[in-house]
Amino acid sequence: MTAIDLVQEIKRGLLDLLFPPRCVSCRERGSVLCAKCLDEFELIEPPLCPRCGRPRSNGRLCPLCQRDPLRIDGIRAVAYFDGTLREAIHHFKYYNLQDLAIPLGQLMGDYWENSPLPAEIIVPVPLHPDRLRERGYNQATLLARELGKSIGLPVAENSLARVRATRPQVELGAQERKENVRDAFRCSNAELKEKRILLIDDVCTTGATLEACSIALRQVGARSVWAFTLARAR
Repeated sequence: MTAIDLVQEIKRGLLDLLFPPRCVSCRERGSVLCAKCLDEFELIEPPLCPRCGRPRSNGRLCPLCQRDPLRIDGIRAVAYFDGTLREAIHHFKYYNLQDLAIPLGQLMGDYWENSPLPAEIIVPVPLHPDRLRERGYNQATLLARELGKSIGLPVAENSLARVRATRPQVELGAQERKENVRDAFRCSNAELKEKRILLIDDVCTTGATLEACSIALRQVGARSVWAFTLARAR
């Protein structure tokens, strides 16, 4: 633990004594996300499509990946973007509840212990600078830091840049999402050449953003790019 981490932990402990946290879902005192609500997350279990990570009864490529495979080695997610997890992510991203990165990042670390991916360095999906200034933090970076501490991998922050502002993906269909993020990312870290990259984000819907990031990382010579997200849409 670094000196900065220690100071932050002490500050967090003092604040918890003065203002005990409440679970974002059930409002129980004691933590920002209680064990009971964590247990409500619906985990994504194999067999999965080897490429996009969608549940697949036979464990083979899904029809979509057979027809138009994403340009990424693979995508995996911990749980479905539903119910309590959806609520927690909403608070994490839009209500400045950065402390949620700790239990959510630990959840990703627990998943990793049972289903590790080929990776040697973590890269978070970036926000556009305008969005980052507006929000004040990048939720993917916070998750990447917690996961990195949990599984012992370094985090290469600021290696990817979102060089073009895009429309919110939630408004768009699958093909529109691909067009929306095409050439929206650039990698500035030549040291990622020949590295096995683990790309981190909070939610995967169609995989279009993850694919666009993967293309940018491949352009600097990344050996492989796997994406790992906290949640995915059904």
